Amino acid sequence: MKRIGKVALSAALAGFLLPAAAAQAQMPPAGVRTTQASTPAVTDASSQRRRPLRRVPIYRSNQWEPDVYPRYNPGPNAVRDCTATYVQEYRPSGTVITPRMNCYWRPG
Repeated sequence: MKRIGKVALSAALAGFLLPAAAAQAQMPPAGVRTTQASTPAVTDASSQRRRPLRRVPIYRSNQWEPDVYPRYNPGPNAVRDCTATYVQEYRPSGTVITPRMNCYWRPG
């Protein structure tokens, strides 16, 4: 247990001493230091400044146009009437039976 305590204490002491030694080793000469001091320093707050979001204009058409053909309004109380059947289709792999659905609008 004492050995773990000594290792932890020496690691903490090395952690405090290394940044100070590294800072002294990276110090520029005195002439260079005065020119760098005149430039504004970048801080954490200024580097995290957010840009305003770009707004994308949305142009809506005056009349709603559906993507189906024919383009008509079935009217109020319209009912969709559908009939479903199975149809044979001849394919290169062989004849298959597929479902088909035909729908139309009728007045309700």
